[in-house]
Amino acid sequence: MKESIYTIPLMDAFNAKDECPFCFLEREAEQHAIEFILGAGASYMEDDIRADTDKNGFCRHHYKMMYDYGNRLGASLILGTHFKKLNEELKKQVEEFKPQKTSFLNRMKKTNLSMMESTTNIGHWVDEKLSTCYVCDHFRSNYERYLDTFFDMYKSNPDFAKLFQESKGFCLPHFKDLVETAEKKLNDKQKESFYPVLFRLMEENMKRLEDEVNWFAAKNDYLNKDKGWGNSRDSVQRCMQKAAGGYPADPVFKIDY
Repeated sequence: MKESIYTIPLMDAFNAKDECPFCFLEREAEQHAIEFILGAGASYMEDDIRADTDKNGFCRHHYKMMYDYGNRLGASLILGTHFKKLNEELKKQVEEFKPQKTSFLNRMKKTNLSMMESTTNIGHWVDEKLSTCYVCDHFRSNYERYLDTFFDMYKSNPDFAKLFQESKGFCLPHFKDLVETAEKKLNDKQKESFYPVLFRLMEENMKRLEDEVNWFAAKNDYLNKDKGWGNSRDSVQRCMQKAAGGYPADPVFKIDY
């Protein structure tokens, strides 16, 4: 297949032998995005970048990454214009807000936020604000291309197909995305060969992690103090990654002064 800008990073991610190659790509992308807006290049001073950050804001996770990164001045400039836009929108939403009539039956019901859809203009506005993030959107647009490239390479590149077959599988969120995408990108014959490999990888590696983390716990019993750790020393963080994605044991990503 013809190489694209997504081919080499995808190969690198699988060659890294990570618990999930797509987590590897996600970490690279989000660190690049944080460094791009707050690093030495001072991209936050560019009008088009500031317009994007003003519009999209950031999610809780990436606000934390921005804070940890260490460029407080850059963050303050981004937040200053972002809050200007937020306050303009908030003023409009408050002016348009009209309390709704509530029935006696609804007033007697217990609050259940997990089942509650926003019904007010302010609720819809906040939902919209929470659904966008400059860094998440940066990765999401690339991630979809990585998924397409994964299947293109799987179908046409035997070396990549071998890397996939010998991988450690994927975290559950990215596993779901692979299955959903495979349903659209593969024909019936290709699915017959793809799914058995993918499911074997997931079942074998999930069981491997179960065994490793159980041995980590058992190794802390004094009866096992003279036995080897095997691959269990970092099994806690790898289990967390496999279950939900990400790298819980990563050091803080900081600006390189």
